[in-house]
Amino acid sequence: MTAIEIDENEARERLKALGDWQLRDDGKAIERKFKFRTFNEAFGFMTRSALSAEKMNHHPDWSNVYNRVNVVLTTHDTGGLTELDFRLAKAMNRAAGQA
Repeated sequence: MTAIEIDENEARERLKALGDWQLRDDGKAIERKFKFRTFNEAFGFMTRSALSAEKMNHHPDWSNVYNRVNVVLTTHDTGGLTELDFRLAKAMNRAAGQA
C-alpha cells in the first residue's frame, strides 16, 4: 500500500482532534511533548507506543529524558505527513491515557 501524503491544510484540520500535537513549521511533521509524573510512567508510555508503532510498521523519532518524551512523526518514505502519522499520534495519545 502506497502512503498518500497529506497537505498542510488537511494536517491542520486533523490536528484539531489530536489535542496537544503541533504541526512543524515546514508542514512535513507533527510533534508533541509528553510529560509524566515519573520515569517509569514515561518508559511505560514508550513501551506501549512502540508496540503500536511496530504493528503499523511506522516508527517515531523520539527522545526521553526522565519524565518527558518528545515525539516527532513524519513519513520518511514520502518526505511528509501521511495517514500513518495521524494514526500513530492517536495511538500514542491512548498510550498516554488521553483518548
